[in-house]
Amino acid sequence: MTRDRDTGLDDRGSTEEDKAKVIFCENVSNAAPLDSNGLTEDEVGFLENFSDARRKALLRKIGFRLVPMLGLLYLQSNTDRTNIGNAKIEGLPETLCLSTLQYNTCLGIFFVPCTLLEIPSNLALKRFARLSYYIGALTISWSVVLTLTGIVRNYQGLLVARLFLGIAEAGFFPGAILIISTWYDRHELATRIAIFYLAAALAGAFSCLLAYLIVKLDGLGGLEGWRWIFIIEGLATLLLGCATPWLLLDSPERTTILSEDEKRYLRLRKIIQDGGRGVQEKGQKLTWAIIKTIPLDWKLYLAVVIYWTNNATNDAIKFTLPRILKNMGYTSANSQLLSIPPYIAGTISAYIACRYSDRLSCRMPFILGAQLFVTTGFALLVRFGGHLDRIAESYVAVFIACLGFYPITPNVAAWVSNNLAGSAKRAAGIAFMLMLSNTAGLVGSYIYKDEEKPTYPTGYGVSLALSLVGIIGTLLMELLLWRVNVRDSKMTEEEIRAKWSDQELADMGDKSPLLKYTL
Repeated sequence: MTRDRDTGLDDRGSTEEDKAKVIFCENVSNAAPLDSNGLTEDEVGFLENFSDARRKALLRKIGFRLVPMLGLLYLQSNTDRTNIGNAKIEGLPETLCLSTLQYNTCLGIFFVPCTLLEIPSNLALKRFARLSYYIGALTISWSVVLTLTGIVRNYQGLLVARLFLGIAEAGFFPGAILIISTWYDRHELATRIAIFYLAAALAGAFSCLLAYLIVKLDGLGGLEGWRWIFIIEGLATLLLGCATPWLLLDSPERTTILSEDEKRYLRLRKIIQDGGRGVQEKGQKLTWAIIKTIPLDWKLYLAVVIYWTNNATNDAIKFTLPRILKNMGYTSANSQLLSIPPYIAGTISAYIACRYSDRLSCRMPFILGAQLFVTTGFALLVRFGGHLDRIAESYVAVFIACLGFYPITPNVAAWVSNNLAGSAKRAAGIAFMLMLSNTAGLVGSYIYKDEEKPTYPTGYGVSLALSLVGIIGTLLMELLLWRVNVRDSKMTEEEIRAKWSDQELADMGDKSPLLKYTL
């Protein structure tokens, strides 16, 4: 039988025997021959006897330490990269004498190093024995840069600060996704990535709330309020970075919080998830053969289309939402506060969508549904946005768009991770997708022009068009994955093994006909 990436463990109505079988097979439609995964009889027996209660206890133990810490780090990362939008309405451009183009360039320059350095960073991460040290070093680096942003005196200083902030933050997000994927299986992944990614939505609310409070320090020490936004938030991130090596879990093999049986269970189920010991061992070490498959993998390019279109529209909103609300007629303080509820709504929608995505073991419907929310939101903004007699409609439209933004990214990240076999290709593939997707920030930085306020026809119109392109990418991805699954399902495992040797199947990685793509 082919290994099915779509069958998850469902507690509802399952017998203990069924659960044990699913745990052993690790998302296998029906149990394959015992030697087909390269496991010994003792290892098979161990997996069969690892109860569902022990599995849930293990996941709780991991979840208590891993995801909240990564989420807190990601909250700081997003707050630190987007707080320039809060600083803008508190007087940053006026103090530094920035034109609209200069300000937008400072936004966009951040994404240049992010685009170029994510793959090298993920490859470097795989060489570190202590992943927490690497993540901690990145966090300390960008906290220092952010703090120093509070003392820049001109356009050139701000531009350099944003460039170095991009360099320091480049490796964090793909590295965090890779770390999560080493601990969880494919049908536990989207919910955990969602919990981690919820920090991106909360960061918008958190940043606005902090800015509202911090700017009250305006004049303290002879510094403007917007400078204190960077200084205080940078120092807070510095403390978190120093604590990271002690608070963040490393790999399952190195952690001290798990028993040897728990470590063994995680190791063996990862072997099965990757298509067997042969595929996993082949895919553990990054080789030129694996590297060459990355730019030739059509799945990654379609994922980039989905991810990129969402990033471009989302980044644009995150950088400009306080300004958009201010131009609707609100004061700076009220704009900061009114920016909070849409982000909270996005946080809730992301968690619900990804929870059910994992439970139902599918990604496309939840991505597509979220994209329809984004499209609806921008369609309303094109019609009503910025008209002072339609402020309520405009604010509701922002709400609707934020409900759609945040379920997309974690589900796409999980979709890609589900359909790449071998940790080396998974690491390089995720970084490749994020590298290309980060160029979206360059577009998002320029589409909201001050001279077009308060209606922003370019910003809203481009965002609407991009959301439609994203929908096309999602439907095409689903169609092609489904066609491959249908094609492979026409062959039995015996026919597949008669046609290809075990070594050839291992060399195929995620293109092996024994594997079935998650839809």
